Amino acid sequence: MRQKSPQPPLDWLLRLAKAEFGSLPITSISSAETLRVLKPLEAAGKLETAKRLRSTIGAVFRHAITTARAEIDPTQALRGAIDSPNPQHRAAILDPVAFGGLLRAIDGFMGQPMTRAALQLMALLACRPGELRHAVWGEFDLDSRVWNIPADRTKMRRPHRIPLAKQAVAILNELHPITGHGAAGLVFPGLRSVSRPISENTMNAALRRIGFSQEEATSHGFRSTFSTLSNESGKWSVNAIEAALAHIEANSVRRAYARGDYWTERVKLMTWWADYCDTLRKGGVVLEFEQHGSAVS
Repeated sequence: MRQKSPQPPLDWLLRLAKAEFGSLPITSISSAETLRVLKPLEAAGKLETAKRLRSTIGAVFRHAITTARAEIDPTQALRGAIDSPNPQHRAAILDPVAFGGLLRAIDGFMGQPMTRAALQLMALLACRPGELRHAVWGEFDLDSRVWNIPADRTKMRRPHRIPLAKQAVAILNELHPITGHGAAGLVFPGLRSVSRPISENTMNAALRRIGFSQEEATSHGFRSTFSTLSNESGKWSVNAIEAALAHIEANSVRRAYARGDYWTERVKLMTWWADYCDTLRKGGVVLEFEQHGSAVS
């Protein structure tokens, strides 16, 4: 049975809205009142939070419409009413030789074994940092070598599964005796409270400790490394790589026909990637690929 995360990721957003709306009837909440909730976040520079809150409030109204409790979604009138967050390009190492050096440095990290394991898995799985930090043991099927991430913890709000190469399974098996028996079920519980996961700053701070500045490497940057080197290898389809990154096809027509998740190819892709990381870690022969790609979200 899958254990639940101690705090669903949307709860804090819903609390922000509830603090303003209280027990108001949903039909009495207007676009102007919704904007009053968002504007303080915009003024504080929390543009991503404001964007997510507008989306979350809109989802509540759309549910109310489908259940005949409301007739309109006031958030639709607010598109463009608040500033959009600027795209963040997280630092990433895109050179294979340099990435091998990063992998060796992570293996030699002398801090918490749990933090070292988190960075090792970030390199292997190409997931988003928040997905890994909030992971619970019940999501992992180590016998079938699959990590099933529920929809409420993914950026795109769709379930996502990741094939686990043997190297990833080995790391998780080593970690299980350390964190596998906590009441919250978290794979990476915090040191101060086992009911809360480690922060993204924990991983980034570890990268600083092993000698990589914030301009050189970030926990999120592992996704760009994976995307760049996998694409440049010429071995894998763009569709499989994009599916591995849990990206959604921007073209709605193409998305309607591309319903598969390219699972068979992705299993082979993640096995190749883990083996390639081993080669780079050992300072093995590096093939010359084509030009580097761009950052990945």
